[in-house]
Amino acid sequence: MSVPSSATGHDARTAGEPGVTGATGIAWGQGLPAPAKLNLFLHVTGRRPDGYHLLQSAFRLIDRRDTITLLPRDDGQIVLASPIDGLADADHLAVRAAELARRYVPNCGGVTIRVDKTIPVGGGLGGGSSDAATTLIALNRLWGIDLPMDDLARLGLALGADVPFFVRGFNAFGEGVGEQLTPISFCPAWYVVLTPPVLVPTRDIFSDVALTRDTPRMTIAAFFGGQQTRNDLEPVVRRRYPVVGRYLDWLSQFGDARLTGSGACVFSEFREEGRAREVFAQLDAGMQGFLARGLDGHPLGQW
Repeated sequence: MSVPSSATGHDARTAGEPGVTGATGIAWGQGLPAPAKLNLFLHVTGRRPDGYHLLQSAFRLIDRRDTITLLPRDDGQIVLASPIDGLADADHLAVRAAELARRYVPNCGGVTIRVDKTIPVGGGLGGGSSDAATTLIALNRLWGIDLPMDDLARLGLALGADVPFFVRGFNAFGEGVGEQLTPISFCPAWYVVLTPPVLVPTRDIFSDVALTRDTPRMTIAAFFGGQQTRNDLEPVVRRRYPVVGRYLDWLSQFGDARLTGSGACVFSEFREEGRAREVFAQLDAGMQGFLARGLDGHPLGQW
């Protein structure tokens, strides 16, 4: 597979954190952004003795987002006001995030969580992890916990490998199980993101015996220098979910098409908004998707 345009010709910044300004205020009852992400590539480089996979990836935030609204309660309960079909409230990552935060303030009084979803569930866009991260960030402020970012990111790792990325809020080169994050910068870009009508369970893809787990590790310099990359999960997802393959094949007419995360969503990058809109306008009847702009950092800014 060819190198994605996102892997060439943009600035690499690996020291410090991006200068995101204009932080959004965090208040009870305010709609707070929980942005999606794309994995511009995803390599599986090994497996730890505990079964967790070792990964390398480039994470890019995009402007597709869920919205989290938190309301205080006086009965000590954590209540999800927007259930997801097929998912127990207690398993929702935003609820689990609130439970983790409450350990620091057992007399906080509780919270009602409303999640207005636009990020597809089971699409590899990190919606659940982003919801959890925004909930952690907000309750850290609203409940007066005031954990520093490093501690909050470590707390988020207990919820999922992508949560620390959303807590830190910068585009990143990720390693380890996804928690070792080096800030990097990307050129402005637009993405055509397609949403095949299937849910892809991440656990099933990573446990598939056909998954290769020995891709050689690469350096950040090699990534920005144009070394070939791919999503190692794509062959497994194509075999298990042929419809994802059909969406990838259609999108590949217009350039490099990639699976994000474990899927089901697929994407292509375009430097010009106009070209992205031209491609999106040609979607076959019945195909679903959306246009997204790449972000330089989390919409909450330097919280």
